[in-house]
Amino acid sequence: MVNDGPAPGRRVRALADEYAGTEVHHSLYLPADWERGGAYPVIAEYPGNGPYRNGTGDACTGKVEDCSLGYGLSGGRGFIWLCLPFVSADGGRNQLQWWGDVEATVRYCKEVLPRVCTRYGGDPSKVFLAGFSRGSIACNFIGLHDDKIASLWRGFICHSHYDGVRKWPYPGSDRPAAAGRLARLGDRPQFISQEVSVEETRRYLSEAGATGEFTFQAIPYRNHTDSWVLRDIPERAAARVWLNETLV
Repeated sequence: MVNDGPAPGRRVRALADEYAGTEVHHSLYLPADWERGGAYPVIAEYPGNGPYRNGTGDACTGKVEDCSLGYGLSGGRGFIWLCLPFVSADGGRNQLQWWGDVEATVRYCKEVLPRVCTRYGGDPSKVFLAGFSRGSIACNFIGLHDDKIASLWRGFICHSHYDGVRKWPYPGSDRPAAAGRLARLGDRPQFISQEVSVEETRRYLSEAGATGEFTFQAIPYRNHTDSWVLRDIPERAAARVWLNETLV
């Protein structure tokens, strides 16, 4: 990520007008084949928790500049890629661990996403929400927070963890609250992946009586990371097929 103006194939640090004078920012990547006047699907992405490191050396900073899903799934072409922040409780910085100010985070998405579509040719009918770990939980916790934000998405890409599967140390992580958010999904598709096994999430959605269009994909590594999308593996190919078929 660089401090420069948006251009094809360049990932930039971008600021929202509402947060001028703060450290709150998002990252914006215009695809290498971007042209002014074109129309492009959009992948919006939330990062995992940071700072995080486990016993196998997997690490996550929690920063928008270190997300991988949107780039790996698009190959850097054909999609605008937007990495959104969680806004801190004081409104002055990006929250690296858990949610910060949930309402401010939701509002940031509602304001910035349509603006990016207007300025850079994003097709508002073809916007996907993606996330890893905390970001995967955020696909529902933030992305289905209310009816307005829930209406923005064509589909969801949730890697490693899922809202409602387990209780976490923040209000609203319980299953009844998660069920209220899940009800806003309707029949829109979700691609749900997890290292080693997706069975816990599959079982949860079955028990919750969810009626969405779910595609499950186990990733054959134990690593808790989103970097599998940077590898030429069958699981990435399957995710890309799902993404392109969901556009049709």
